[in-house]
Amino acid sequence: MSEPPVTSPSSPRLAKSMAEVEDALLSRWPETRLEPSLDRIRAFTELLGEPQRAYRAVHLTGTNGKTSTSRMVDALLRALELRTGRFTSPHVERMNERISVDGEPLDDEAFVRAFNDIAPYTHMVDDDQPHPLSFFETVVGMAYAAFADAPVDVAVVEVGMGGSWDATNVIDADVAVVLPIAVDHAKYLGGTPEAIASEKSGIIKAGSVVVSAAQDPGVDAVLVARVAEVGATLLREGVDFGVSARNPAVGGQIVTLEGLRGRYEDVFLPLYGAHQAQNAAIALATVESLVGGSEPLDGELVAAAFADVTSPARLEIVRRSPTVILDAAHNPHGAAAAAAALEDSFTFDPLVGVLGVMADKDAEGLLVALEPVLAHVVVTQCSTDRAMRAETLAETAIDVFGEERVTVVPRLADAIEAAATLAEAGESVSASIGAGAVLVTGSVVTAGEARTLLTRNRRQPGTGARP
Repeated sequence: MSEPPVTSPSSPRLAKSMAEVEDALLSRWPETRLEPSLDRIRAFTELLGEPQRAYRAVHLTGTNGKTSTSRMVDALLRALELRTGRFTSPHVERMNERISVDGEPLDDEAFVRAFNDIAPYTHMVDDDQPHPLSFFETVVGMAYAAFADAPVDVAVVEVGMGGSWDATNVIDADVAVVLPIAVDHAKYLGGTPEAIASEKSGIIKAGSVVVSAAQDPGVDAVLVARVAEVGATLLREGVDFGVSARNPAVGGQIVTLEGLRGRYEDVFLPLYGAHQAQNAAIALATVESLVGGSEPLDGELVAAAFADVTSPARLEIVRRSPTVILDAAHNPHGAAAAAAALEDSFTFDPLVGVLGVMADKDAEGLLVALEPVLAHVVVTQCSTDRAMRAETLAETAIDVFGEERVTVVPRLADAIEAAATLAEAGESVSASIGAGAVLVTGSVVTAGEARTLLTRNRRQPGTGARP
């Protein structure tokens, strides 16, 4: 399963700039190559003084929705005047996004400082282990140390992949969150939802509270068994908490949430789709579980926190005339949620897709999920060498959409331009001016590169290099 590392750093490598940090991190074993073990990260955090034990924690796993839910949990905790650290992956545009304190990504200076704080210890692990620390393991160590240094009251931590052997799992969270589980990363996690649930349930620790999204019966059974095994407490969406009502609104939706201890009515959530309402209910139950007590949270505080939530590249509108929407869906489950949200919240005519996927993903499943809402698809590829070639993707797209609804444009910037032209030219006679739109999706990398292209004038300085 494992492959030889790209390099084997044998001495600390301090950095003077963000570019040097990125270069040092990217020289390590990339997060796309895995050797399932906690040995290296345990050795690393021991050398760092077990920083992950210095604060309370929320740990999130699941197939989709982790980042959006993490951001909601973070917002609610900060509204309660708790200092937060948030670790999410992968990043959309810049590496800094992975580590946030008080709701904001570390700036370049702080990111360099966080790297240099842990760099003297990396070579000690490298020299002592069969494989050196990976990119992901190193960034996890950085995050945990930065949170302890801040210091934060609560860390909100998203797993990278799976659960049991994910590098983040050296933390013992007060609340373990399990978002909807479907098949993804089958090579490493298993080919059935139950097998994947078994791996992801590894974040559930003795004495913790488990907040679970509504799951398929087989997945639910796996979670119930794990909870019983370790002596945790299980709270289920649809049983202990949930979404009571939801109505699309300008800029998002209005939701009524049933929390663990109260009802929160007419909360504006500036994100689209039933899946984001579900994420909001899970985030609310998570925070209620963490803070404890018997009284509901302050309704105005909850409403204000949710109203400020953002989640870049999750059905994010980044341009008008024509409208361009970015979504990081990279598996069939995520694509189906995006498609449902588009039908629910928008009336674009036509909607033209720009699709770039990774070579190891279920491209056919993605295309099948999106086909009902897309009038046409422009297949493309992003810059990473992990990307599926546009010509290869086109073969599958033609099988799903038919040849007349598929255009091949390998360069992403040109693909977006071609899709915008189709969206504007293809408007129906009855449609209002500007009713056509473009959806850029298929992977986090595709969405991130498109976001950089389309919002370049708003970007902060930095290279934004990607593993």
